[in-house]
Parts: sequence; C-alpha cells; structure tokens
Amino acid sequence: MKIKTTKTNLSGHISVPGSKSHTIRALLLASLADGVSKIHNPLPSADCLSTSKAIPLIGAEVDLEKDTWTVRGAGAKVHLPDNVVDVGNSGSLLYFMSPIAATFDGWSIFTGDESIRRRPVAHVVDVLKQMGAEAYISVPGKSTCPMIIKGPVNTRNKIVTEGSVSSQYISGLMMAASRMKGTLKIELTDPKETPYLTMTQKWLESVGINARISEDFKQIEVDGPVQIKAFEKTIPSDWEAVAFPLIAALLGDSEICIDNVDSSGTQGDDAIVEVLKSVGADIEWNKDSDTLKVKGGKRLTTENLANKELHVKLSPFPDAICALAVIACFIEGTTYFEDCSVCRKKETDRIKVLKSELGKLGAEVEEGEDFMIIHGHSPLNADGSRNEKFILHGGEVDSYLDHRVAMSMACFGLGLDEGEHVVIKDAECCSVSFPDFFEAMKKLGAGFEETENVC
Repeated sequence: MKIKTTKTNLSGHISVPGSKSHTIRALLLASLADGVSKIHNPLPSADCLSTSKAIPLIGAEVDLEKDTWTVRGAGAKVHLPDNVVDVGNSGSLLYFMSPIAATFDGWSIFTGDESIRRRPVAHVVDVLKQMGAEAYISVPGKSTCPMIIKGPVNTRNKIVTEGSVSSQYISGLMMAASRMKGTLKIELTDPKETPYLTMTQKWLESVGINARISEDFKQIEVDGPVQIKAFEKTIPSDWEAVAFPLIAALLGDSEICIDNVDSSGTQGDDAIVEVLKSVGADIEWNKDSDTLKVKGGKRLTTENLANKELHVKLSPFPDAICALAVIACFIEGTTYFEDCSVCRKKETDRIKVLKSELGKLGAEVEEGEDFMIIHGHSPLNADGSRNEKFILHGGEVDSYLDHRVAMSMACFGLGLDEGEHVVIKDAECCSVSFPDFFEAMKKLGAGFEETENVC
C-alpha cells in the first residue's frame, strides 16, 4: 500500500495505542504465571500478536478480546517450546523469549521474517553459552537467525556482555532468571537503552521477583526461582507512538491534545518532550490528567542552545530517531544525534535509511557509525517571513517495511509547502506498532490518502 501525504493542519483529540514494550513483557510473564492473568489496553499490533501465538508453545493459553487479553499461564507445567518459534517481525519477542527457552532441557529453534533474519543474534548465542547452554547460528558464516538453543542454563557463572547491541536480550535474561535457581549476575560493559532495563525491573518486582540494577546500569542481579502468580494489569500508552502525532502537530498550524499519555516515567521515549521544548515547541504535559497539548505554527530553532546546536544522546531512547530526524529537518540550525549506533540494528539500519530517504526530499543529512547530523531550516524566518533556505520538497520514499520509518515519513509530508506531496511505499507496515495510525491521524484532519500514483 502507498500513502500520499499532503500539507494539512490538525485539530482535536487523539489517543495512541498501548505500549508494545509493556504488552510483550506482560504476555511473557503471564505465560509463566500460575493462574489466569488479565491484560487491559493491550496493543493489538503485529509484534504483540506474534507473541500471543508464541506463548502457547510453552503451555499457556490466550484469549484475545478487544480491550482485555486473558492469559491462562502454564505455571509449574511450563515446558520447552513444542515447535519452532517464529517471532515474525518482533525483535522484542526473539530477544525476550530465547533466554526463557534456554531454561528448559532440550532444543529450541528461533526464526522470523526476512527482517528478523537480518538482525544479529551472535550476542544472544554468546551469553547463553556463558550460562552453560549450547547455542548456535544455523547458517555457517552468518550472525543472524535461525538460532538453535539447547538448555538448561544456570546461574553459576557471572555473565559479561556489552549490552550495546540491544537491551532486549538483557531483559530476556532477567525474565528467564525467574526460572533459575540462585542469583543471576549480569555485568554490562556498555549499557544502552537503559530505561527499558528499568521497565523490566519494575515488571519483575510487580510479580514478586527481586531484581537489582546499579546506578550506572553495569551490574544487574535477579533472584530465582520464583513461581509467578497471576496478575491483572493495564498497559500504559506507548510513548514511541506518541512521538508521531506530536511531531505532526508541530509541523503545521495545528492544535491537538494527546490523551492518556503515560506519566509513570517507565518509558524513556518521553524524553522527546524536553528535546522539542528546547527548540521552542509549544507542548504542555499535564501529568495529573495524563494529557499532552501541542500547538504548532511556531518557528523551531536551535539559536538559544549552546553553540546554537541541538545535541541528542539517543542511546536511552533510540526508537525516537525516526520522529526526531524528521522534525530536525524543519528546525532552524544543526541537530546532532549521538551515541546511536544501536539504531543501525533495528528493523532496518535506521541511520542509513533516514539519510537516504530524507535526502530524496531535500534534507541535508550526514552520518557516521555512531552519529547522524541534520542541517535543518524552518519554513519561517524570525520575523515570520518566508525562509528562502527552506527547500524541502515532495517525492516518493521507501519505508523498507520499517513501521517507524513509514510513520515518520508520513508526518514529513504534513509540513511541506502547498502542492507538495510525499508518497510512502509499503506504508501498511505501520501495523507493527500502531495498527490504526492513518485512520487515527485522519480523524485529526491529516492529509493522508491511499494512492498508486508516483509524485
């Protein structure tokens, strides 16, 4: 499916879906629990549905009702996956569930779609071997799935790993520790995406598992074994999804309210609010009512920042790079995205893809192994007149089947001059994390329409 986007101003209220990160953690822990768990406001995205299909392989049962998912946990009868685990497009499921599978005596096989079969798993193989498992990549010379694992693992050895490729396999180890005798000790030499480790810690603590993380995130300990009891939880809204209507509103003369935002502080992507406010964005976050009011039409600029540059360290919230890269193109001044090599190991190499696709639309983008620089221009000068340096234009771009690339490029088109359009190929991949993205945005007035025409 191709989506064409046209400059429009937005108004009204929008609620984004529940958090993918929270939903997948909830499903996996509920599958290990003894009893019936209720998960309210789950995200019915492709990744979460892949998880719902995977957990019956270890003995759980799942009923997917519209607003509440019911999981009958396997409890003490949890077992080795009784078939190949196909994670679809979900890196979270791959990295979370493979350490859990390694706690069983026997062989497990993990694979996924074409995108997953390009994502690295050598680091998972390494830590599982450190824990006493047999673990292999099935294709000689490759570092990606299919991955084969034979457990059980143990807690006798301290695990030492970088943690820079992803935080997800560390979260998987932490969840797996609930099935292991003793204290699992993990040393991270280069921890990244640390808010997600805190999220996992809070989930474990909520179901009775003792987990400790040092202030520098380099030392993690989790005590086991613990028989998890069934629980009832409400999934908070997804800050990774909030980013897209947020930047869309700032790209035009818009005024919207994003309802039911998560004010708990468990999602690192909420840092996007302060990043955008630092360049003049009009955003009001009411943490009592959990609402985010966003007014566009203002000139965004780095002129009030040190050296007149915006520097964003992305390792704590790397999934924000797509949304932030798009709006950086409309900010007067230079934006430096730093400490972001992990962005190269997501659904796509997002640094490479963003440079390519934003470049097709007139953006000036530089890249390095661990950074990306965008030289942006506001459509407006300080006096409100037209900025002649603003030369962004329409065109056709590829989503590379990356949901965040697709949504960010759709938002890009909302900020262009009248008569300009952006066409996004394979835009339906948004369903991975925001199934009704285009419909929800169109209710705000967004100029999105399905098309087969090329700009």
